[in-house]
Amino acid sequence: MIALATPRVVTSIDEGLEKVRQFLAEATAQQAEIVCFPEAWLPGLRGQDFVVPPFDRTQQERVLKTVSQWARTYQVATILGTERITNAGRQIAAYVIDAQGELQGIQTKNQVDPSEDQFYVPGNTRQVFEINGVKFGIAICHEGWRYPETVRWAAVRGAKIVFHPQLTGYEQTGVQLTEWGATSSPYYEKAMMMRSRENTIYFASINYAVRYQESATSLIAPSGECQAYLPYGEEGLLVQAINIEEATGLLAKRYAPERYQEI
Repeated sequence: MIALATPRVVTSIDEGLEKVRQFLAEATAQQAEIVCFPEAWLPGLRGQDFVVPPFDRTQQERVLKTVSQWARTYQVATILGTERITNAGRQIAAYVIDAQGELQGIQTKNQVDPSEDQFYVPGNTRQVFEINGVKFGIAICHEGWRYPETVRWAAVRGAKIVFHPQLTGYEQTGVQLTEWGATSSPYYEKAMMMRSRENTIYFASINYAVRYQESATSLIAPSGECQAYLPYGEEGLLVQAINIEEATGLLAKRYAPERYQEI
């Protein structure tokens, strides 16, 4: 069982940490083995139409320590969307913490959206993770929408699912969507389907519960069909069972880079 946490924007780190605790407790109660939070959710993605609370190295260490303790307390692995402060600058990152509270690794956002250049610096490494015998990758927002090779990178290395922490939508103004995958809606949900279908793996996209979401928190099956999603604009936890046998990675395995030699 996997859980996709969709929280509202928070106004303080304390508020955010308490929400993490609540979501982890709920995930454990529903027998989820791993919980994923949205992109840079603590403290919040910069450059949007909401205020991001202060976040420095001290806060970074506090958040990681606290969430690790709760992952151990509630015995549930956690993918935390946050910031990573480095000597080069701020990075958007997903910290992977196992159910014993141990840090398994960090996936940075390596393809940064042009609008984010003034706030963040890109990372330059990728990793496949494994929890309870299931391999998975992480592609963060812009990467999964416009750089499909970030998803395939994990799929060709055996990932059964790629988690996609993201933020699409607005808190102050926008259009309220009513139908998943509608032709009149932004392209994001169609892209989710393709990331799954073109690799034959699960694709789990996790959005903030902003008022005017441009895509729903969704789980896409290896067939490319939407297995489940949360209602637009509502805070909640999407808990779903996945069938690992269906995530064969067939199309990803047929990728043949040697056939792309330039003449």
